Amino acid sequence: MSDILGSMISLAFLSQVIRISVPYVLAGMGGVFSERSGIVNIALEGMMLNGAFAYVLGTFLTGDPVAGVISGVLCGMLTGLVHGIVSIRFKANQIISGVAINLLSVGMTKYFLKIFFDSSSNSARVAGIESFSVLPYNSEFADTINGIFGNPLIILTIAIVVFSHLTIFKTVFGLRLRSVGEHPEAADTLGVKVNLIRYMCVILSGALAGLGGVWLAVDQHQFTDGMSNGRGFIALAAVIFGKWSPIGVAFGCLLFGFAESMQITLQSSGADIPTQFVQMIPYVLTIIALAGFIGKSMPPAASGVVFEKDN
Repeated sequence: MSDILGSMISLAFLSQVIRISVPYVLAGMGGVFSERSGIVNIALEGMMLNGAFAYVLGTFLTGDPVAGVISGVLCGMLTGLVHGIVSIRFKANQIISGVAINLLSVGMTKYFLKIFFDSSSNSARVAGIESFSVLPYNSEFADTINGIFGNPLIILTIAIVVFSHLTIFKTVFGLRLRSVGEHPEAADTLGVKVNLIRYMCVILSGALAGLGGVWLAVDQHQFTDGMSNGRGFIALAAVIFGKWSPIGVAFGCLLFGFAESMQITLQSSGADIPTQFVQMIPYVLTIIALAGFIGKSMPPAASGVVFEKDN
């Protein structure tokens, strides 16, 4: 037991928590923008899956990881646009639209995996994104700092959290965004283009979730069937956990990252705990969060509500 506790307070464990949290944070930020505008985004899971596949395919075809990142983000945006058109233009039930996109994404990635890589389980290995050294020393501390702050995607994720917070709470656009999510009719009477803002936010949501999928593919240097593995749903739980605030959601994602890291540590320690119980840890924590254990969370008033513009 002391060995397990020692592992969980090490710098290596901290680095693992942060790395595991990155896709949750990116998808969570996407969920914040979408739901703050009034569009429920159950499709985060599918957006991540599509982004991961697009990164691998883009990198495989061009040999350039940057092209792969752009492909992943664009694919996420396209998925977000589909969700937006179905939810805003055709006024379909947003939850049903999200579930449909998730199911479609699973089928499409499996199909294209077979087409491009002649496999039903995984793609060929592709290049990742190179890290750089922040501290030119050879020590556990330096290795941890380099592993965190020497990774361009981690730096970008931190910047996105700060940008999201400032945009939503400190800008005119953020004020309009929040008004659209709380009372779209009132926002419309003041000249705010409700549907335009909702489209922008759900597409941005797709871009961020797609980038979260890119991280998964970069981390494994390949795409594996169903590799998002429920992370989009956990990110959605983090949005609720963080009460639709970028900073709160980021801390929620770190908590879920801690739970997953603890699961990995327990599995590798050989502790006399049934594997099934260890694997349940992140999902039990998700259920506790959704049950409101951390306090009552109130979503934006118009979240999931179709906007009908008066003629």
